[in-house]
Amino acid sequence: MKKYIFLLATFVSFSCNNAADSYDASGTFETDEILVTAKANGTILNLNVEEGQQLALNEKVGEIDPKNIELQKEQVIASMNAINQKTTSALPQIQVLQTQISGQNANVSILQEQLQNAVRERNRTANLVAKDAATKKQLDDANGQIKVIQKQITAAQSQLNILQQQISTAKENVSIQNRAILSEREPTQKKVDQIDEQLKNNTIESPISGIVLTKYLNQGEFATIGKPIFKIANLEVMTLKSFVTGDQLPQIKIGQQVKILIDAGDRKTKELPGTIYWISSKAEFTPKTIQTKNERANLVYAVKIHVKNDGFLKIGMYGDIKF
Repeated sequence: MKKYIFLLATFVSFSCNNAADSYDASGTFETDEILVTAKANGTILNLNVEEGQQLALNEKVGEIDPKNIELQKEQVIASMNAINQKTTSALPQIQVLQTQISGQNANVSILQEQLQNAVRERNRTANLVAKDAATKKQLDDANGQIKVIQKQITAAQSQLNILQQQISTAKENVSIQNRAILSEREPTQKKVDQIDEQLKNNTIESPISGIVLTKYLNQGEFATIGKPIFKIANLEVMTLKSFVTGDQLPQIKIGQQVKILIDAGDRKTKELPGTIYWISSKAEFTPKTIQTKNERANLVYAVKIHVKNDGFLKIGMYGDIKF
């Protein structure tokens, strides 16, 4: 009786193992690996990266010596300061003209006072002529003196206007000259901005949140633009790439939930959920390293499945799929 029970248990165990081992397709796990390369030339001053290290998005992990770029920036800033020194001021010329205006205003005041005196003298002479106490020639001379002074005042006022125009012209000329000089400042400022952007390239950052897979350079080594520094990948969600036959293609669709079976040791398997997110639109010949359930078909379709990594999934590990 015990013998039959043992045989029955063996049969059930064998049947369960066969059920667990059955699958519709198989493939290997992969992930998008990102190669972080140097964006600047120079010695690596520090690099806090180790293989297997978890990095956060945009985490600063190192720096490339920025001395050469900083010297270029200082040179451009010095050029920009030199531009300011090239500008001129109209103040000295204006001060000279304002001095002339002050003198001309004083001259006008004197002439106006002389005119008032000449008018009084002319009026007095006119009264004397009316009383036959002065000659008509004296009155004519007095009127002539008034006309002379009036012309002098007109000439002085005209000179004042000319001096005012000269001040305006001086200001305008200097302004035009300075605008031409200062127009060089904006392009120079753009160069400073460009250098500031270049300085950002001297900072080594993690482009994604992930695990460092390989480290290529160390602190103290010389980096050149495009030279690999380290490789990183996000292992939180792995991609299982497999191939299905044309007969299996109608059974699957984008977004479909599937079961993923991986080896758990001791002839045991572990089941994980997966989601089909990509199906190739073109058929291809069966890759030699991929085994499908139906090997009679010559053409297969590539399929990619997202599988959340519980920590046990590794790049290159095999997985089986149940649709």
